[in-house]
Amino acid sequence: MATATATATEGGGRTLSEVYQSSKRLLLRTRDALERLERLEFSSSSGAGVDSPELSFAVKRDITQIQSLCAEMDRLWRSVPAKSQRDLWKRKVEQVTEETDSLRESLDKYFLRHQRRTQEANERAELLGRANGESSLVLKIFDDEAQAMQSARNSSKMLEESYATGVAILAQYGGQRERLKRAQRKALDVLNTVGLSNSVLRLIEKRHRVDKWIKYAGMVLTVVVLIAFWRWTR
Repeated sequence: MATATATATEGGGRTLSEVYQSSKRLLLRTRDALERLERLEFSSSSGAGVDSPELSFAVKRDITQIQSLCAEMDRLWRSVPAKSQRDLWKRKVEQVTEETDSLRESLDKYFLRHQRRTQEANERAELLGRANGESSLVLKIFDDEAQAMQSARNSSKMLEESYATGVAILAQYGGQRERLKRAQRKALDVLNTVGLSNSVLRLIEKRHRVDKWIKYAGMVLTVVVLIAFWRWTR
């Protein structure tokens, strides 16, 4: 009876025992590969994990092959003549199927974790790029403000220099005015001494008034030029 069971085939294919042994070998290889894949995943100290596309593809391929073998065994055990042997093979096939489903579930969880890590890495890269862009914008704003402050300081310095120049010019005019007054008094004293006529004195006084207006006009013109220069430099 056992011999008949071990050699049960469908359409001249492999025996049920051969298919079962192939599935068990694949289960062992797949379980070992999946464990190595999970060790690689958690081997990185940074938590990013190490991906192995070749190994994950091999595990997925082996699981698919085992599922195909389970489908083949499911057909073969039904052709076993003895009921006791048929029930035994049924339990064995169900066990292989359950182990395969467990490996498939573990692999799916691995792919889900890998997808989540990839998404988080992309989000971190996007946030980092956005932060770098905002930092560049802040630096540009600070640079613009620094340039504006430097320009304001330069304008203030030019205005102070212009003001100092105007004060010096007005001081020179004041000194010239005092010198002219002293010269006028000396001239009047001399003229009074030599006894010049009143008409000559009036002429001198008229010339003095003209000089005074010229002086005032020069002072006003200087102030206007300073104000215009200050507005131009703002």
